[in-house]
Amino acid sequence: MATYVVLGTFTEQGVRNAKDSPKRADAFRDMAKKCGATVKDLYWAQGQYDIVTILEAPDDLSATALSLSVAALGNIRTQTLRAFSAADMKGIIDKMV
Repeated sequence: MATYVVLGTFTEQGVRNAKDSPKRADAFRDMAKKCGATVKDLYWAQGQYDIVTILEAPDDLSATALSLSVAALGNIRTQTLRAFSAADMKGIIDKMV
């Protein structure tokens, strides 16, 4: 499984409905399962991003489908980053030419 960091910012609609954010996080976890992904951690944050999520998904297509699905609800905009472990990075370096 690949690891992804999903950074989220509330839309205007999302801020108006901020009190529902914990319920939406639970719905996001359910949505992730339907996309074949697992939410490992989810945090509310201060600063540039309102939500930081760590998830595992079988591939980029699944992670992207999840990000688009949650963004389509209109409460949050996402930026998804593929994350690599130390072991992954060693494998990447070993393939360098």
